[in-house]
Amino acid sequence: MSAPATALLFRIVAIAEAVTWLALLIAMFFKWVLGHEEAVAVPGMVHGIVFVVYLVVTVYTALRLRWNATSSKQMLTITAVALVASIPPFGTLVFEWWAQRNGHLTDAGRTTKAAAS
Repeated sequence: MSAPATALLFRIVAIAEAVTWLALLIAMFFKWVLGHEEAVAVPGMVHGIVFVVYLVVTVYTALRLRWNATSSKQMLTITAVALVASIPPFGTLVFEWWAQRNGHLTDAGRTTKAAAS
C-alpha cells in the first residue's frame, strides 16, 4: 500500500473510531437515562470492532510511515500515544490532527522535508 493510501486509511479509521464512540455515548444515554437496556448492543459491538481495527491500522501505519521519527524510541513513543488516543472519546481525532500537522502522515516525512527545502 502506498504512503498516501496508508495515511488515508489511518484517517478514515481514526474518524470511524470517533464516530462509533459518539454512537456508543448516545446509546449509553438511552440505556442509563431512559432505561433502554438493549440500546448499547449494536453500537457497542460496532465500536469494539472499529476500536480493534484502529489498533491494527495504527501499528501498520507506524511501521509503514515510520511516523517521521528520527529514532526507533521516538517512533515507539508516537505509536504509543496513537494507541492511547483510542481510549478517551474523540482522542483519535486529536491524534490524527496532530499527526497531520507534524508530518507524521507522510512517507517518513520526505514530502514535508522536501517542501521545506
